[in-house]
Amino acid sequence: MPRFFTGAAAATIAPVEKDTPLKKKQLNEGLLSVPSPEDRISLTPTDGNKGESTVSITVVGASGDLAKKKIFPALFALFYEGYLPEHFTIFGYARSKMTDAELRLMVSKTLTCRIDQRENCGAKMEQFLERCFYHSGQYDSQDHFSDLDKKLKEHEAGRVSNRLFYLSIPPNIFIDAVKCASLSASAANGWTRVIVEKPFGRDSESSAALTRALKNYLEEDQIFRIDHYLGKELVENLSVLRFSNLIFEPLWSRQYIRNVQLIFSEDFGTEGRGGYFDNYGIIRDIMQNHLLQILALFAMETPVSCDAEDIRNEKVKVLRSMRPLKLDDVVIGQYKSHTRGGVNYPGYTDDKTVPKDSRTPTFAAAALFIDNSRWDGVPFLMKAGKALHNRRAEIRVQFRHVPGNLYNKNFGTDLDQATNELVIRVQPDEAIYLKINNKVPGLGMRLDRSNLNLLYAARYAKEIPDAYERLLLDAIEGERRLFIRSDELDAAWSLFTPVLKEIEENKIIPEYYPYGSRGPVGAHYLAARYNVRWGDLGLDDQ
Repeated sequence: MPRFFTGAAAATIAPVEKDTPLKKKQLNEGLLSVPSPEDRISLTPTDGNKGESTVSITVVGASGDLAKKKIFPALFALFYEGYLPEHFTIFGYARSKMTDAELRLMVSKTLTCRIDQRENCGAKMEQFLERCFYHSGQYDSQDHFSDLDKKLKEHEAGRVSNRLFYLSIPPNIFIDAVKCASLSASAANGWTRVIVEKPFGRDSESSAALTRALKNYLEEDQIFRIDHYLGKELVENLSVLRFSNLIFEPLWSRQYIRNVQLIFSEDFGTEGRGGYFDNYGIIRDIMQNHLLQILALFAMETPVSCDAEDIRNEKVKVLRSMRPLKLDDVVIGQYKSHTRGGVNYPGYTDDKTVPKDSRTPTFAAAALFIDNSRWDGVPFLMKAGKALHNRRAEIRVQFRHVPGNLYNKNFGTDLDQATNELVIRVQPDEAIYLKINNKVPGLGMRLDRSNLNLLYAARYAKEIPDAYERLLLDAIEGERRLFIRSDELDAAWSLFTPVLKEIEENKIIPEYYPYGSRGPVGAHYLAARYNVRWGDLGLDDQ
């Protein structure tokens, strides 16, 4: 059943978060007034206006690309479909000077009527934009956040105030913004939550320092570390596919699965935005978070329940069971210029925002192993890259060969043709398909590899929501299962930090590959070492 908020009776929202360490200190010094549990107003509305709650959403960094292209459109989609409470306010906060009208004009250019019910879209946009306001201020100014607090209180109009801050800003100013928001603009009688965008540091040390700094001002359950890939429909469906279908769960182990592949590719390069990327590279940008989080969801044991903590506990167990990653099991690459069809495509270092001598990898492949009883010896192969031959994100599960297969002679020496493969395509054209062997109709015995295909666009008329819609709604409702806990983050960084340091300290030169190709040859040698063929290279691949 949809999680609708209707009328004045807004849905019950999670209880007030605990006082932060800093708040406790300030309370003793008389700097903050925090109501006792007895004095706090219930978030469940009673008769009349008494106890009505409101949600104030502040997009910090509102003038940036992420806010314009993803956050504001996602909030509009939630509003259009009735998922936001009756009383809500959206504030943009950034250093740029801007009026409310100018913010609304900027936001209106990115809103679309891509959602299902297309009636009255123009009117809905107007209603949404009327709830959008702007406040200009510095990210490190408590005074400016105090001014924001006054504006928020005006719009909250005495209701129980719940506040969500979305940090759409560079990581070097996270702490300043969190400090100011916590000290000067926290909710007085409701919850305060902060969404933090990746990157969460560059390695174990910087990530731990960031976590410690955040926890000076916030409790862990106030911090929502967002990885938008966890909000993708097919990633959400991963546990449903496995745990609610009898045919899959018994096969989900080393006994039947030969290897698992997690593949991410983009068909474009940095295109003038290499400044950020060059400081992080493809391993930090994609593998350490997006692909590793999907791997943990894929490989975890059955959780006790669908509760956020139960799911995250199982993910942490997987990450802690993983074998330390060795440099020999990693291949890195960087795309170079290439001319195709009369068009010249620039190399990575041709980007004016990238240093000419940069060794930052734009491609990486790795072989990982989980040392537990379910997955012992099964290679989990990851690869991610920019400027490749296509755009895709998918999970490929290659099953073992059928022992003593009666029809081996029909496949000749290439037994991989007879291997069943489950493909979960996260993007584009979301789909789940299973490759099976089938007899071609006719008098002879000729076998064919066919697909049992669930193509989402063909099966479901409803358009798939953007990942940011799901994650923003979860943050508002206090649902944490798709957000990353601090111990998950520690375990993920401990896996990749040693090999990242080795690559950078030894100044490993990446293998160059042409723009628009399938990536470095070294990735194929890495897979072959574990008797694996990359599944996205087959002629029958969709």
